Amino acid sequence: MKARQWLGVCLGLAGFALPWWVAFPGLSFPGHVTLGIFLLAAAFWLLEPVPIYTTSLLVIFLEVLLLSADGPLFALARPPTGTPRATDVAGEFWLPAGSLAADQTVRVEKKSGGVERVQVEPLETLGDQVRVRAAALSTNSAVLSRPEHWTASYAAPASRTFFAAMADPIIILFLGGCLLADASVKYRLDRALTGLFLRPLGRNPRLILLGLLLATGALSAFMSNTATTAMMMTVVLPLLAGLGSQDPLRVALVLAVPIGANIGGIATPIGTPPNAIALAALSQAGAGVPFVTWVLMTLPVVAVTLLVGWLVLLKLFPPQAAELRVELGGGFDRSGRALGLYTVFGLTALLWFTENQHGISSNIVAFLPVVALPMFGIVGKKEIQALPWEVFWLMAGGISLGTAIKTTGLAEWLVGRVNWTGLGGFAVVAGLAWLSFLLANFLSHTVTVTLLSPIAVSVGAAVGRTAGFELTTALVAVAVASSYGMTLPISTPPNAIAMSTGALQTPHLVRAGGLIGLAGMALVLLLARFYWPWFAR
Repeated sequence: MKARQWLGVCLGLAGFALPWWVAFPGLSFPGHVTLGIFLLAAAFWLLEPVPIYTTSLLVIFLEVLLLSADGPLFALARPPTGTPRATDVAGEFWLPAGSLAADQTVRVEKKSGGVERVQVEPLETLGDQVRVRAAALSTNSAVLSRPEHWTASYAAPASRTFFAAMADPIIILFLGGCLLADASVKYRLDRALTGLFLRPLGRNPRLILLGLLLATGALSAFMSNTATTAMMMTVVLPLLAGLGSQDPLRVALVLAVPIGANIGGIATPIGTPPNAIALAALSQAGAGVPFVTWVLMTLPVVAVTLLVGWLVLLKLFPPQAAELRVELGGGFDRSGRALGLYTVFGLTALLWFTENQHGISSNIVAFLPVVALPMFGIVGKKEIQALPWEVFWLMAGGISLGTAIKTTGLAEWLVGRVNWTGLGGFAVVAGLAWLSFLLANFLSHTVTVTLLSPIAVSVGAAVGRTAGFELTTALVAVAVASSYGMTLPISTPPNAIAMSTGALQTPHLVRAGGLIGLAGMALVLLLARFYWPWFAR
């Protein structure tokens, strides 16, 4: 294990143990437990002593053990109960004096599990007993003798609440998108669409560069950024063979692929995992965003930054060649199963883009290709096994962690550490967006948004009431900003694939990715100020 990984283990374990030994005023015991899980996950996600998807599984496992009503910690820590004794007067009971809270309520264990608060009328106190009147109590009521205990104040969810993150509707949405992408590669739909983009451009190097950006961006909106980059590199490498070794266009053509993939992934909810994670956080907060709404919100920034990217690449790496020959073999597959793919793809896309008209959630629509493609033999076991299950697990861990942060009171406590009343809503959105952009240059984009989404939701709960904060705008800004973090080879898998061609050096990425990323951030802030709030109303 490398020194960096050992550091991750030590920081993670220290972060997990800290809340168990240090009491933070105002934070409940379940909040302390969740804070420990969050610190452990953050250290493991950042420094990767174990694969990041296994950290997500560990998060869910710890939440089930320590925070669910079915877990051993909750069962072992359950406070003792008092036994109400009925008097001769109906509706009056003697209870342990300690069971009466300051607000004149007692906490009663429900037969279905959990605890409910019952309002009572104290009549007299005698020693360690209190006589109360309450129509909601009966001789069978199990009243907690220590209502201040954390198991009394915390409505522990069932373990299935945390397990449900593994099949969250947003994960189903991403699953449907991945199956469509794999089927497109299998039947060469991706190459056929690339041909449609590039063939009309002739041999003009500048237009071919623009075509590469547009083709990669369009494919990346519906396919994995990594898969799109790997596929498009098979188009670019033959082009490099026809250029002189000193022609700057070589660098521009290779850079066009990761830049197009990173930007194009912004355009749809299934384009990249950060989009799905932000949508999941919005859904949990009761602010769902339809598929077509996301597209309408992000399409302007995608279109403009693709154009900016083209201009930046031409400025930094002006072509010397007068013309460039593009060879793309093959057209559209016309086999029965390929036609079936086109039908399913077209119907799914149509239903996604008309969600506001028919009212069927995009998550439900995404299950159509999940069912239809294997059923009709368009994809088989091989494609299903090749799905990025590790990405689904990573997303599930983030969704589950968000649930815990919200239900245990940690969200409110974290937000309460900062005086937000002096900040404007846009200032908070801009701060979250810039933080996402900066972190995403050094961390996985998915990890960045996984960490920031619950924080953004928590901040929104406080700021929204005082500063006109729009949660939808904030989370869209966080997700979009992360995709512009592409200045280093480690920033995103498409960058790493492009570097592996040997045609790039790190300064190439820093210059081009930095300029395009900053231009993208300027657009993000502009849209967050004037355009996106219209969709949140």
